[in-house]
Amino acid sequence: MLTATPFAEIAILLVMAAAIGLLGTLLRQPLIVSFIAVGLIAGPSALDLVQSDQEIDLLSELGIAVLLFLVGIKLDVKLIRSLGAVSVVTGLGQVAFTAFFGYLIGLALGLDHITSLYVAVALTFSSTIIIVKLLSDKREIDALHGQIALGFLIVQDLVVVLAMIVLSAIGIGAADAGHGGGSVLTVLAAGVAMVAAVVLFVRYIANPLTERLARAPELLVIFAIALAAIFAAVGDAVGLGKEVGGLMAGVALASTAYRETIAARLAPLRDFLLLFFFIALGSTLDLSLLGSHVTGAVIFSLFVLIGNPLIVLAIMGAMGYRKRTGFLAGLTVAQISEFSLIFVAMGVSLGHVADDALGLVTMVGLVTIAASTYMITWSHHLYALFEPVLGVFERKGTPREPSEAGSHKAHHFKIVLFGLGRFGTAIGLRLKKRGIPVLGVDFNPQAVKRWRELGLEAEFGDATDPEFVAELPLRGAEWVVSSVPVHPTGLSHEDARLTLIQLVRAAGFSGQVAAASHGTAETELLFSAGADTVLEPFQDAADRAVELLCGARAQDRTDIPEISTEGRMTG
Repeated sequence: MLTATPFAEIAILLVMAAAIGLLGTLLRQPLIVSFIAVGLIAGPSALDLVQSDQEIDLLSELGIAVLLFLVGIKLDVKLIRSLGAVSVVTGLGQVAFTAFFGYLIGLALGLDHITSLYVAVALTFSSTIIIVKLLSDKREIDALHGQIALGFLIVQDLVVVLAMIVLSAIGIGAADAGHGGGSVLTVLAAGVAMVAAVVLFVRYIANPLTERLARAPELLVIFAIALAAIFAAVGDAVGLGKEVGGLMAGVALASTAYRETIAARLAPLRDFLLLFFFIALGSTLDLSLLGSHVTGAVIFSLFVLIGNPLIVLAIMGAMGYRKRTGFLAGLTVAQISEFSLIFVAMGVSLGHVADDALGLVTMVGLVTIAASTYMITWSHHLYALFEPVLGVFERKGTPREPSEAGSHKAHHFKIVLFGLGRFGTAIGLRLKKRGIPVLGVDFNPQAVKRWRELGLEAEFGDATDPEFVAELPLRGAEWVVSSVPVHPTGLSHEDARLTLIQLVRAAGFSGQVAAASHGTAETELLFSAGADTVLEPFQDAADRAVELLCGARAQDRTDIPEISTEGRMTG
């Protein structure tokens, strides 16, 4: 039999993961959904392929240790201090709201108090991995709503840390009550010793050691894995648990200059090892027993998909943010995360809840992660659909937004430029040098700030927001220029350039529209959408480079501008 050996079994599981993962990507689903599906299909309710329980459990535990290590490595004290009030208030408010009402829903569904509490807390965690991936793909990670979302995800990570520590303490108490293990005082003393070791390591060893190891990047990665594993082993040995141990290992390296490098290199390993966590999870679930939880899973899923975004929208609106910003940020928390499953799995291992609770949360995870992926992807379309009823969530004046829309209405600008990245900034500076008044627009607060520091006029806003575009001083402008970055997959259903062309025309702009393009297909579509001019930065730069190179060798050319000693064009 092919699955007679653990190696052959794992090989088959990896092939299944690759095949189902490919199908998931075609459906625009994150890998976590595909991995859970692999576990369910390979489990006893379907193909019953999982026989090497010990080997898979070992890889699963190592994956959890690496996952918690990567959480810990993000918990830099400086980063925590830099969190804005909106991130802290929104993050804590969403956690409190979800936990409280989730607990009440659990009781209403007939769950006992402990199970209701576990499920409610599990529903408060959102998947940082999924949210960052989706926002990065949409080029919205630097937008205001993206930055706020990242802020309250950090707050959620802190809640995860506290929840894991509380569970470890409960486990210590259970062991002391007669389930084996050392006394509470002994374990707590060991925990204090581990914290002291981390403090000393951070203070005297972490920076010089990582700087030395960084000379061999592969060694730095091996060291990080080793640190995560040994801390997890020590944490498990003293009764704190592998999760807390792995977390403390990450904190030990969180203040080093190489934490981003370590995190980036370990991310693929984390994803690989977490596959086995979900396989182990699926192998313990009996699909025939999950039918009794369908009603509960649907209700909890609707609560997460609708309730979480609404509470974020309400809190941000009360703090003075626009309804659009609150809506887009709120959609990012419309799912639960892998931590939700790990949290409930810890409760099962401690004997606090039954396997049915883990099955229930797994079903909620599958539904919410799958649905929220499409919600975030189509966020701007959803906003346009629900915008008429969202006015109740917006305070007049929105004082918290980085700038006041329409504040430049009294000014006359010949050019309104959307997109203040490198290309847009270069255009703006050259227009300023020629004395042409230009207004820059971007939805990245830092880009707007940099633009203003250069002495240029700028507005904060989204090129796909009809209300904002309509308030800009477009009627006196001669040009609207879009240098907005292109979607990574090319022209998409939410291409900001196409939307912008439609919005400026709808707002009464009668001048000319120019948009940046990076390909022939894009150029043709932009022209067909109504663009008067299409800028092709790469092609234009290549043409100019050829002119300069030819001009440097052909002295009889008179149409090549003079070149300065630094190689830059003058005049």
